[in-house]
Amino acid sequence: MEANNFIEEIIVSDLESGKHDSILTRFPPEPNGYLHIGHAKSLSINFGIKEKFNGKCNLRFDDTNPTKEDIEYVDSIKEDIKWLGYVWDQELYASDYFEQMYTCAVQLIKKGLAYVCDLTADEISASRGDLKTPGKESPFRNRTVEENLSFFSDMRDGKYADGEKVLRAKIDMNSPNMNMRDPVIYRILHAFHHRTSNKWCIYPMYDFAHPIEDAIEKITHSICTLEFEDHRPLYDWVVDNCDFNPKPRQIEFARLNIKNTIMSKRFLKSLVDSGFVSGWSDPRMPTLSGMRERGYPAEAIRDFCTRVGVAKANSEVDSQLLDYCVRENLNRNAIRAMAVEEPLLVVIDNFYDGEERTYSAVDNPNDASIGSHNVTITKEIYIEKTDFSDNPPPKYIRLVPGGIVRLKSAFIVRHVSTEYDKNGMPSVIHCNYIEDSQSGGENANMKVQGTIQWVSRKYGVPCELYKYDQLLNDIEDGISDFKLRLNQHSLITIDGAVVEPFVLESSDGTPYQFMRNAYFKKAGYFSGKLRFYRIVELRDKFNKK
Repeated sequence: MEANNFIEEIIVSDLESGKHDSILTRFPPEPNGYLHIGHAKSLSINFGIKEKFNGKCNLRFDDTNPTKEDIEYVDSIKEDIKWLGYVWDQELYASDYFEQMYTCAVQLIKKGLAYVCDLTADEISASRGDLKTPGKESPFRNRTVEENLSFFSDMRDGKYADGEKVLRAKIDMNSPNMNMRDPVIYRILHAFHHRTSNKWCIYPMYDFAHPIEDAIEKITHSICTLEFEDHRPLYDWVVDNCDFNPKPRQIEFARLNIKNTIMSKRFLKSLVDSGFVSGWSDPRMPTLSGMRERGYPAEAIRDFCTRVGVAKANSEVDSQLLDYCVRENLNRNAIRAMAVEEPLLVVIDNFYDGEERTYSAVDNPNDASIGSHNVTITKEIYIEKTDFSDNPPPKYIRLVPGGIVRLKSAFIVRHVSTEYDKNGMPSVIHCNYIEDSQSGGENANMKVQGTIQWVSRKYGVPCELYKYDQLLNDIEDGISDFKLRLNQHSLITIDGAVVEPFVLESSDGTPYQFMRNAYFKKAGYFSGKLRFYRIVELRDKFNKK
């Protein structure tokens, strides 16, 4: 089978050599927040390997820190993975293996490879030295096996307070790899766990738990991001000294970094806690649930991850690539509709009162199978306020005094006169329609100054538009503090817009292209008002080259 990246090359080699008969990966999120777009890349890799190599992929929650984890996050993670279209083979939890992890720790103590240490976290950190200075051994490093077994048992029995003692691996305080300088593998934590309740008061550290979980599940390839590359020697040390066989192989890839996009769950949580956003699923959030709420198609996110590819070196991706993928998908699938954001009343003078004409409008010009809908034009219609100017700038191609424009899907109209309000602004535009100027008509080919959208005053549906933008401002002067870069205008609301009535027939969540405006999702009714969320703008800023 042909490999498309360096990870697949390793897998192909392992299959061809007979090292593995089948492939098993895992997606191992910690349930301490919602998944964001960065996690989509890991999902794409792990589940993509499953699909390509006819293997399996487990969903395993690394629930080893009960102070930060919650069942809410577990449920949201499962929902997000299903939404992206991935199916896991087993749903597992680190907490499933707490007893086995404890047994492994006891085994290391008996081998003289782990000891109970009384130093504080700050003291341990200070004793580790740095890249130029060797570490200093703990005064408790040479406790006897019997002492360590007794202390560790007492730790489990809850006889000590949080932070009073830890269990450390005994490796090498002079190692050039800081992770190998007697790392902490167990700490005391008196906290309620969402699955094990109060059964445990000691919890394994990630670097100890993760390789054990992989080994127990017989994971063939443990795929993680580059920041764990320096942790690989510890990963292998745990697997080797806990006598696991076969042994999983850890492979690192470059994490997904997107320009002007927050990838820190800690900071995302602070935005939720401070009320800057309405929650983890706020449509401005780079979480998968936020993107789903905004109207991003799951297929577009998968396409984005494929286009980004799998690399060995970290880099930053332009956020416009994601917008491009979303736009490409919606262009193929979204229904076209006419909406007017700032209505300006137009009266068609040569219509008699009560006259109506109905025309057919194609739902999507890229796919005839989607169908069409009817548009009914009446004597009074709304156009965009910006689509008329009595003092037009150069190259203005919309309605002007005495000018003619085509009304989308209907006919051509000519400006007759303008009424002004007390502030001197146009309030009512009078036009005449040109006979037989609809599509296929005798006058349909008249040269016009543009084609504009419109909505019948009689049938138009009032709505509000929520126009979302990036959470971070695009700042190039080196400001790294997210708080200083927050976009205070990341949400602009438009009340008083009107849209074609046929949108009422669709279900909530349906995407539309509001012509000459943007792609919007029908969000539903809120306080009696129909609301639409802007998904992405029509204008493509991404340089595909």
